[in-house]
Amino acid sequence: MLNKDYILGFAKEILSIPSPSGFCGKVIERIRKEAENYDLSFEKTQKGNGVITIKGQDDYVIGLSAHVDTLGAMVRSISTTTLKFTSIGGPVWPTMDGEYCKVHTRDGREYTGTILSTSPAVHVYKDSGTKERKPETMEVRLDEVVKSKEDIEKLGIEVGNFISIDPKTTVTKSGFIKSRFLDDKINVASLFGYIDYLHRNKITPKHTIKIVISTYEEVGHGSSWIPEDISEYIAVDMGCIGSDLSCTEYDVSICAKDSSGPYDYEMTSKLVKLAKESNLQHAVDIYPFYGSDVSAALRGGNNIKGALIGPGVHASHGMERTHYQAIENTVKLLIEYTK
Repeated sequence: MLNKDYILGFAKEILSIPSPSGFCGKVIERIRKEAENYDLSFEKTQKGNGVITIKGQDDYVIGLSAHVDTLGAMVRSISTTTLKFTSIGGPVWPTMDGEYCKVHTRDGREYTGTILSTSPAVHVYKDSGTKERKPETMEVRLDEVVKSKEDIEKLGIEVGNFISIDPKTTVTKSGFIKSRFLDDKINVASLFGYIDYLHRNKITPKHTIKIVISTYEEVGHGSSWIPEDISEYIAVDMGCIGSDLSCTEYDVSICAKDSSGPYDYEMTSKLVKLAKESNLQHAVDIYPFYGSDVSAALRGGNNIKGALIGPGVHASHGMERTHYQAIENTVKLLIEYTK
């Protein structure tokens, strides 16, 4: 049995640590500590990714990946009393109107604020309900007494400061996990659920497993470099839900093709076969607007075979939601693939 409380507890903890792409130092150190709690080797790459090694019965290496970086923003300019920003990754910006956020200065200070449309009041602006929500028409209202650009600068806020967004993580009694940035922190927690399962059951996998925790996936180059001894690479990322797709919030998604092209035929076929044989609720889908850490690794010239799986997540890059059943099906499929 998987340790549900552990997986969800760890997910909630890392979801609470701000980590837009390029600002992942704190969360990677938390990942390091968790890996070392299981007496596993942890290495940090030059770009800030983490690599966790689980020694197998032989030296053939299967790589698993999940990314700990999230969507976010960065200060673009300072106006009289508010901040203009630029996007990190691809948030669905209309869903961000009214969300709480934090501004992180380079000397370690944090300031809270709210992301708002530049027409935020229905009693003042005729277009308050119709104005397009995008970075050019939105701003950050700071929770500080500031009456001029100089007042903001005195706080240590500068162009280039990261802006993180409140994930609002909630776990319901019915088993749903709803939060921003389930893509992909829920799968970082799932991989630690996999580690925990092997540890508690004293299982040594047949092949050596290297888990890559990437920090730039949302901007396209998270796993552009991976350890050279990895032969097969499985990205564990969200499955998409929507029009023309089979996946639900209860399934493990097996992606056959995304915007980067088809995934490895043999690996994908094996995953489908194992899901059927193990009676795991699953779906095989094609995601035309999707790219993964395997996509980045292949484009980076790595000599690997690659596949993509993960729990079905509703409303990707907005207010996301999945169900624990999907997480369980995903981890069980990984166990079957690597045992």
